[in-house]
Amino acid sequence: MTLCPDLYLMRHGQTFWNVEGRLQGRLNSDLTPTGRQQAADLAAIIRSIDAPCFSSPQGRALETARIAFEGREFRVDSRLAEIDVGEFTGMRLADLRQSHPAIFINDLDWYDQTPSGEHFTELHARCRDFLADLNGPALIVTHGVTLRMLHLLAMGWPLSRLGELTVEQGALHVIRERSHQIWRKTCLQRSRGLDSVKNAG
Repeated sequence: MTLCPDLYLMRHGQTFWNVEGRLQGRLNSDLTPTGRQQAADLAAIIRSIDAPCFSSPQGRALETARIAFEGREFRVDSRLAEIDVGEFTGMRLADLRQSHPAIFINDLDWYDQTPSGEHFTELHARCRDFLADLNGPALIVTHGVTLRMLHLLAMGWPLSRLGELTVEQGALHVIRERSHQIWRKTCLQRSRGLDSVKNAG
């Protein structure tokens, strides 16, 4: 299987619905002050990375992208949208776990069983198509489940391993030659601090 170009994957910053535990899917919720700070942290992390920029068309992703990309042009691609959770959109996850206990057995499998929602195979297909169109490294702002799917494809893993992948807000997920690293602003600050000490010595 052909290796993917280097991917710099970012989830949108925290939203008000994230705080409330509501499923956003194809609807939108604005970033909280914490979410805007997370986007600013991403800007600091990616500032020195020279690569084309992409974003999901959904409001929370666009808001994150405008902050994180700091005026750089970016392309909006509908294939980066979050998985559609159908009739569960806007509902609280805690309430759904009580009303649909048979679906919510595993952490992520329930996404594939939402009434009128999008299936993993459909998400897999559009993420695969997006990656196939890349000509080189890319900075990408997307969503939790979609980011996991991009990660899975770039690693060459089967769909059954999707639940193994974690996502952080305000951190950069770097996929390079089928290896994964998470870059955080705190790590960047420590690295720069060490460089300053070395240069002073």
